[in-house]
Parts: sequence; C-alpha cells; structure tokens
Amino acid sequence: MKMTIGRKIGAGYVVPLAIMVVVGVVSFLSLNRLIESSSWKDHTYGVTNELTDVLAKVDDAETGQRGFLLTGLSSYLDPYDAAIAKIGATIEDVRKLTADNPVQQRRIVDLQAKVAAKFGELAETIALRKDKGLDAALQIVLTNKGERTMDDIRAIIGAMITEEETLLARRISQVDADTVNSKITTAGGILFAMVLLALTGLLITRNIAKPLREVAGTAELIAAGDLSVAPEPGTRQDEVGMLTRSFSRMSSSLRNMATLAERIASGDLSVSVAPQSDKDLLGSALARMVESLGQSTADIAEAVNLLGSSASEILAATTQVASGTVETAAAINETTTTVEEVRQAARLSSDKAKIVSNNAQRVAQVSQSGQKAVEDTAAGMLRIRDQMESIAQTIIRLSEQSQSIGGIIASVTDLADQSNLLAVNAAIEAARAGDQGKGFAVVASEIKSLAEQSKQATAQVRGILSEIQKATGAAVMATEQGSKAVEAGVTQSAQAGDAIRVLTESSVESAQNATQIAASSQQQVVGMDQIGVAMESINQAGAQTAASMHQAETAAQNLHELGMKLKGLVERYKT
Repeated sequence: MKMTIGRKIGAGYVVPLAIMVVVGVVSFLSLNRLIESSSWKDHTYGVTNELTDVLAKVDDAETGQRGFLLTGLSSYLDPYDAAIAKIGATIEDVRKLTADNPVQQRRIVDLQAKVAAKFGELAETIALRKDKGLDAALQIVLTNKGERTMDDIRAIIGAMITEEETLLARRISQVDADTVNSKITTAGGILFAMVLLALTGLLITRNIAKPLREVAGTAELIAAGDLSVAPEPGTRQDEVGMLTRSFSRMSSSLRNMATLAERIASGDLSVSVAPQSDKDLLGSALARMVESLGQSTADIAEAVNLLGSSASEILAATTQVASGTVETAAAINETTTTVEEVRQAARLSSDKAKIVSNNAQRVAQVSQSGQKAVEDTAAGMLRIRDQMESIAQTIIRLSEQSQSIGGIIASVTDLADQSNLLAVNAAIEAARAGDQGKGFAVVASEIKSLAEQSKQATAQVRGILSEIQKATGAAVMATEQGSKAVEAGVTQSAQAGDAIRVLTESSVESAQNATQIAASSQQQVVGMDQIGVAMESINQAGAQTAASMHQAETAAQNLHELGMKLKGLVERYKT
C-alpha cells in the first residue's frame, strides 16, 4: 500500500514486457537457426549439382573418345576437350563446398585420382587411334580398365551425394524441430503475457480505478452543491489516499464557508472569517467581502439619504422637460409634413427635366443624322457634276466626228459623180466600138447604177447625219443646262449642310444643357430626400425623446421609491 500508483502501473507492465522480450529473443534465435538450416539446404543442393556436373563431364569426355575411336574424326573430340578444360575447376568447387567435412575431403582426393586415371586412359586410347589405328586403341578398351575406373568414379560420387542427402535430412529434421519449438515458445509466451496483462489490468482497476470512481462521485456531488458528503480518509499512502484526504478537508472547509455565507446573507456582518493559509483564495476573498460589505453598507446608507432628496428634485425637473418635449415633437411633425410636400414638387420637376433632356438628345441625334444625309447628298451632286462634264465632253467629240463624217460623205458624193461621168464616157466609147464594146457597155451601165445607188445612200446618210448633228447640238445645250443645275444643287447642298451643322451644334448644346438641368434636378431631389429622411429621423428622435422623457419621469418616480426601499434595507444590516 505504500507504493505509488506510478510504481504499481509500472510493475504491472514490466513483467509482461520482460516476457515479450524473452519471447522475441527466442523467436529471433529460432529464426536464425531456420535461416542457417535453409542455407545448409541450399549448400547441399549446390554440392550435389557440382558432383553431378563432374560425372557429366567425365561422361562427355568418354563419349567424345568413343566417337573419335569409331570415326577417326577430330570433331568428335570437342566434348572431350571441353571436359578436360572444366573438370579441374568443378572438382575444386566441390572441395571448397565440403571444406568443413573431412570425410568428403578424403573422398574428393580419391575422386580426383580416379578422374585423372580415367582421363589418362582416354588420352592413351586417343593417341593410339591417331598413331596406330583403331585396333591398337581397342586393345586398351577391351581391358575394361576404363570401365572399372568409371564405376569407381560413380561409386565415389554416389557416396558423396548420399552423405550430403543424409546431412540434408538431418538438417531438415532439425529445422522442423526448431520451428515447432519456436511456435510453442512464441505462442506460450504471448498467451502467458496476455494472461499476466489481464491480471495486471484487473488488479489496477480494483486497486486504483474503483477508489478514483468513488472520489469522482464525491467531487460531482460537491460540484453540484451538496456539501454534506465527505469521502472516508482511509489509511492508503499512495496518490489515491492523498486525493481522498484532500477532498475530505475541502468538503469540511466548504461547509464552514457556507455557514459563514448564510450568516452574512441574513444580514450579520459582524462575523469573523479566518483564511486557512496565505493561499486560501476563497477564505481571503470572503474576509475581504465581509469587510467591504460593512464599509459599503455605511456608504450606501449615506448615499441613500442623498439619493432620496436628489430623486425628488429629478422628478420635478423631468416633469417640466417632458411637457416641453411634447411641444417640440409637434413642431417637428409639422416641419416634416412641409418638407415632404417640397420633396414631391422637386421630384416632379426632376421628372420633367428628364423628359426635356431625353427630347433634346433625340433632336441632337436627328440633327446629326440630317447633317450626314446632307453631306452624302453634296457628295452625290459632286459625282453627278463630274459625270455631266464627262457626258458633255463625249457629245462634243461626237459632234466633231459627225463633221468628219460629213466630209467623208462629200468625198463619196464626188466619187459617185465622177463614177457616173466615167460610166457615160464608157457608154460612148462602147457605142463607138460596136459589137466589141457591148460587154464594156454593160460594165458601164452597172457602174452608172452603182454610182446612182451611192448618191442615194450618201443622200440618206447626209440626212441621218444632219439629224444626228441637230440632236448633238440639243444634247450639248441640255448638258450645259444640267451642269448649271448640278452646280446650283451643289451650292444649295453646301448651304443646307452649313445650316444643319449649325442646327446640330445648337441641338447638342441644348441636350447638354438639358442633361445638366436634369442632373441638377436629380441632385435637388436627392437633397430633398435626404432632408426628408433627416426630418423623419428628427421626428422619430423627437418621439423617442418624448417617450424617453416619459420613461425618465417614470424612472425618477421609481428612483424615489427605490431610495426609500434602500433606506429600509440598509437599516437591516448590523455592523
């Protein structure tokens, strides 16, 4: 019972921890033995494979020797040469793998000697086959010396493999035993540790948790205000015993404080409070409270007397202010109504100003559209003037060409007259010629006919040309008149453009002025709204002030009554 809670808990967990450490060490050692056994298993397989490889190389060498003996071809000696090159290294690997086994080392010495004898026999037969032929080599083969050596090699390798397999079986049996022991040790240790932990938890619960629950229940009751409970101090010397005794002293101290508080609550300020120590905050505070209450009671008594006389004066002043506040509220209400009417008028003016501003802006837009249309018309008139000038130039050139055609027609008429005269002369000459001139007479008649047709056609062309010249003259006159009209139109378009531009500028200026007027009206409306809101706030403030003054009047009355009650209460305390 003299052990602390920390030592008890530590002791309860140290023993299971030690058991778990032992279990871990045993498991680690068993695992190492298992790994070592597994490595020996791999070692056995390695030795077996190397011994099998030695036997295979000897068989390869014998196979190559037999092939060469039968055929005499050197290519059959490739397995023999490969075996000779590798057999020594393979036997050396076996020697290294079995270095810790003296029996196997002795067998390796015998194996090495037999392998050397076998390869010597093979080399002898190969040399005889090369030098003296097959029969000489067969004499050596038929002695069965090589076969006996091969049997000895197989026997030695078989014995070594059997030795390794025996060791492997023994090691596997050891691994199985170690595995079973490791499982039993691990499972038993874990189970024992779990049981010990459960017992430790049960003991800790009974020895620590149960007393702590009892103390916690007592603390809950004390926290709820029940000071009649007190835990039994007991004889325990650990933290739980100390906590129980501390709660017992705390409960007793709180009961004493509660008794003093009841006396103070009943009006007895003559009690004496003695703190238990310098760190007793509650006792010190209660002592200071009693002293302060005594001093405060005396001060309150003096103040209550002063409060009673002041409350009477405040009540009279409040009644006068309340009546004045009602009159002020009525005046503010009338002012608010007037401001509302002015605000409605300002809003109507602002709406009208907006309409005028919108109309002025539309007029400015129409004026700008008209100015653009006049500018387009002036540009079109300029293009028409250019086209009329081009038409006039074309008609003048047509008149000049008509005159040229007239000259050509005159030339054609002269040619027709000459052709007619030539035809008459030709007819005269044909008549003189008699019968020989009849064909020429016919030609002359045709030329005369053509001359007549040419004159007729020329006359027609001259008539048409005369009409064209008349029409050309009329067109020239019309073109000149059209040019003059177009020039006048251009001048008038320019004048109209100037007038519309002046109108547009005036409209834009009017729109800007109207916009400014609308903005000013809107600002006036906003100002009037703000004035209206301010007056409304003032009106509400006046109403609230009136209500407040009424409440103040009531409060002054209540204050007067309170002063009388305080005076009665102060008289109850004894100092």
